[in-house]
Amino acid sequence: MSAQSPTTQSVKIVSADPSAIGLFGLAIVTLVASSQKLDITTGLSFVIPWAVFLGACAQLFACIQDAKHNNTFGMTAFGAYAFFWFSMAGSWLIKLGVFGTALAESVDPKQLGFAFLGYLVFTLFMTIGAVETNKVLLTIFILIDFLFLGLTFDSFGIAAEAFHKLAAYSELAIGIVSLYGCGASVLNAHFGRTFLPIGAPLRIFKK
Repeated sequence: MSAQSPTTQSVKIVSADPSAIGLFGLAIVTLVASSQKLDITTGLSFVIPWAVFLGACAQLFACIQDAKHNNTFGMTAFGAYAFFWFSMAGSWLIKLGVFGTALAESVDPKQLGFAFLGYLVFTLFMTIGAVETNKVLLTIFILIDFLFLGLTFDSFGIAAEAFHKLAAYSELAIGIVSLYGCGASVLNAHFGRTFLPIGAPLRIFKK
C-alpha cells in the first residue's frame, strides 16, 4: 500500500494534442484566402471573418494549449501565425475603408512587404525546426516559405504577377496539406495507431 494519502498522490493529467484544431484553422483560412488570390472568388468581405475566427482564433487556442504542454515550437508557430491573421484582417478592413477613407487612401503595400519579409525569415527558422517533427508539418512550413516569398516580392512590386501566383498556389497547397495533417492528427490519436501516415522526422539535427 502506498504511504501517500489520496490528497498527496501525484496525478498525471493527459491533455489532448491541440495540433489538429490549429491545422484545421490554418487549412480553412488558406483555402478561402487562396480562392481570392486565384480569382476563383472576388473581394475580401467573406475572407475577413474566416481570417479572424479560423486563421487567428483557432491557432491562438492551439498556441495556448501548446504552451500548457511545454511545447515551445508549437506555441511559437501557432501564436505567430494567429497574430498574422489578426493583422491581415485588420489590414483588409483598413483597405476596404471600414475605418475611414483617410486610412484607406494612405495604404502603402510596401509596409506589408516588410511584415511579410519578417515572417519569411521567421518561417525559415521554423522550417529548420520542422525537420525534426514530421514530414507533413515540414511540407507545410516549406509551402509557407514559398507563400511569404511570393507575398513579399508581390508587395514590393518585383515581378508582381509571377510572385502573386506563387503565393496563391502555395496558399492553396498549404490548405490541402493542412487538412490532411488535421485528419491524421485526429484519427491517429482516436484509433491509437498510425491510421494516416505523417512521415518520420528526418533526424538531421537530432539523432
